[in-house]
Amino acid sequence: MVRGKALARCGLVLLSLWLCIQSVPISVDKTKEKPHEELEPPQSAETGLHYDRYLREVIEFLEKDPHFKEKLKNASMDDIKQGKLSKELDFVHHNLRTKLDELKREEMNRLRMLIKAKHDIQGGNGRTVDHQTLLRQFEHLNHTNPDTFEVEDLDRLIKSATNDLENFDKDRHDEFKRYEMMKEHERRERLKNMNEEDRKKEEQHYEEMKKKHADHPKINHPGSEDQLKEVWQEADGLDPEDFDPKTFFKMHDTNGDGFFDEIELEALFTKELEKVYNPENAEDDMVEMEEERLRMREHVMNEVDANQDRLVSLSEFIAATKKEEFLDKDEWETLDHKPFYTEDELREFEQHLANEENDINKKSTELQKQREELERKQEELNAQRLGLQKAVEEMERLKVESIKSDVKREGEPAPVVTGNNQPLPSSHQQQDVPVPGHS
Repeated sequence: MVRGKALARCGLVLLSLWLCIQSVPISVDKTKEKPHEELEPPQSAETGLHYDRYLREVIEFLEKDPHFKEKLKNASMDDIKQGKLSKELDFVHHNLRTKLDELKREEMNRLRMLIKAKHDIQGGNGRTVDHQTLLRQFEHLNHTNPDTFEVEDLDRLIKSATNDLENFDKDRHDEFKRYEMMKEHERRERLKNMNEEDRKKEEQHYEEMKKKHADHPKINHPGSEDQLKEVWQEADGLDPEDFDPKTFFKMHDTNGDGFFDEIELEALFTKELEKVYNPENAEDDMVEMEEERLRMREHVMNEVDANQDRLVSLSEFIAATKKEEFLDKDEWETLDHKPFYTEDELREFEQHLANEENDINKKSTELQKQREELERKQEELNAQRLGLQKAVEEMERLKVESIKSDVKREGEPAPVVTGNNQPLPSSHQQQDVPVPGHS
């Protein structure tokens, strides 16, 4: 993590990244390392950039060109800002340019897939997706030319990585500050819910833990003679009286590239950090340890990295050992000596939490009302459905009874006629009936 004026150093991100790709911790046994071609692909956790893999692959290919590699090593901050380094792409070997073209096409396809996935997740509604507009969100390449890797692509990649890494570092600082303020806020909230006796016990325990955490051996200034000699003695097993800066540099330049990158520098602070932080101790916070490590790296970069390329060369290291600051005997001020936030910032943070809680409560209340309304409507629908069901059942009952009645009538015999209504025998049906008074 880089703070203060170190943020301005991000301009040489390409130089720092390609040199640290093969970095390994001090404790790694090189005899057990895998060949270069068997190494796992670089992971995006190194930079936090969503285009980390693309960035690193471009760097690896450019490093294979001797001309560009030499220009890369000698480039200054101004050269990069003015795009001079990017123009050297025109002199890169044709075969490498072809590989860079392929990388760019793969990256364009990856971005298109991301855009499509984003559109699908949002439940596409049949509208036409304007890919060109969406691609403008990705400024690390020239999306108007999707087929070839040109000078503008390298220039965009450098500037985007520089800007994004600056923001990434700032975000990590802000995240740590929020983490610390949340811890204190939660502690104070717990105290509010305690009775007087328990509150006093908790406060006493808190102070004891702070005191216990602060009770540690002296922390040497990162990059000072005492700090480096301690590594020389405890990590390397050598006599501190025989300390030699050049030998020390070569021993801890673990990838042998002639530079201390950020990873190699951080490895030098492990002994100092172990004096303060132990994962088995309840009073030691490992999140704070990582912040401390980054502060140490930042301090050394500020004092030693003369050309601000986020790397420490052998000459820069030797020059630093000749400065007065190298003999600094003062103890390094840890985070305990310099709180990461003020009371005003904590109050503002707590107010922000309170506002968020109020908003959540309001939304919760609204959702509860909506739920109750939906439940009421559901009950009405259930009542209507029950009424309709009963009506249908009644209709079916009446229909069945009607059918039964009709069937019953069809099965009955013809009705019998009594008196004069009796049917005449068939032999008499056609005889004339005499009429009185006629012959």
